[in-house]
Amino acid sequence: MVDCEKFDTAVQCDIQFNKPTFFSLIDIKHDSRAVHYYTGFNDYSHFKLFFKCLGRAASNLVYHCASLDPEEELFLTVMKLRQAKDNREISILFKICESSVSTIVNTWINFLYFQLRELNIWPSKKAIQQHIPTQFKKDFVSTRIILDATEIAIDKPSNVDAQSITFSSYKNKNTLKVMVGISPNGLVTYVSDAYGGSASDRQIMEKSDLYLNGKYLFNSGDSIMADRGILVQDLFSSLDVKVNTPTMLKGKHQLEAVDVVKDRRIASKRIHVERVIGLAKTYKILKQPFTPSLTPLGGRIIFVCFMLTNFRIGIVEKWMLK
Repeated sequence: MVDCEKFDTAVQCDIQFNKPTFFSLIDIKHDSRAVHYYTGFNDYSHFKLFFKCLGRAASNLVYHCASLDPEEELFLTVMKLRQAKDNREISILFKICESSVSTIVNTWINFLYFQLRELNIWPSKKAIQQHIPTQFKKDFVSTRIILDATEIAIDKPSNVDAQSITFSSYKNKNTLKVMVGISPNGLVTYVSDAYGGSASDRQIMEKSDLYLNGKYLFNSGDSIMADRGILVQDLFSSLDVKVNTPTMLKGKHQLEAVDVVKDRRIASKRIHVERVIGLAKTYKILKQPFTPSLTPLGGRIIFVCFMLTNFRIGIVEKWMLK
């Protein structure tokens, strides 16, 4: 048996001294699987590249936690988005109080939102044409954006008016709703403001930059691809922009053969926006209801998660775009 009283306390203290005082990105920097698990980035160098893309401002935020450097604060925030960890658990991992976790997350979400909005994510028509997948070039060469709506659950608000505004009859729960758009090769090029789940697709589009500033974004002859529920053809017709959606039956028992073929072609291309939405929701914070403390930041959290997908090495597998 080991005599505990004679155990070398000096060695014991030395071991404790060499251990990190909190969970750190440095601990896993050589483990690419761990980095990907906690952040969504392929490895540490990929994460570091994103941090550098944020510029000097990332190291000069008004709020700064004395025990964490800016890179660790970003790591903490992205971990929150990626794994949806409770603030209490994060505070234990990073050896800081819960209020500090909340402040760091709020500060960085706001910072990331404004920094990433500065990126010009709307490609020119020339850029779209240079990178358009073969099948789009064959069937829908004029496509500028593929649109779809998505909803994120929130906890039921205590305010009755807020309950009504955010209740989604489609999801049968309270949600925030956004319109998402991607280019034909899978780049997220548009994320609308967040609206209560009661808002229709058309209402969101009527208030969107795509419509209000459409004449600056689209060229004559461009086209939009969307689900059949996004009925906005009349909004864009004055811009000479066509909206390609699956054919509505309109009282018919079945579609004409030519319409069936066209709808299948649209569906095979439009599914890419659903795949990108699925990629964004690998940030698990979007997979569980926003708490009352997160809901006010909900629109910005959604935007940041979708923009982070643009920093992946490959957004959509090449075979999907053929």
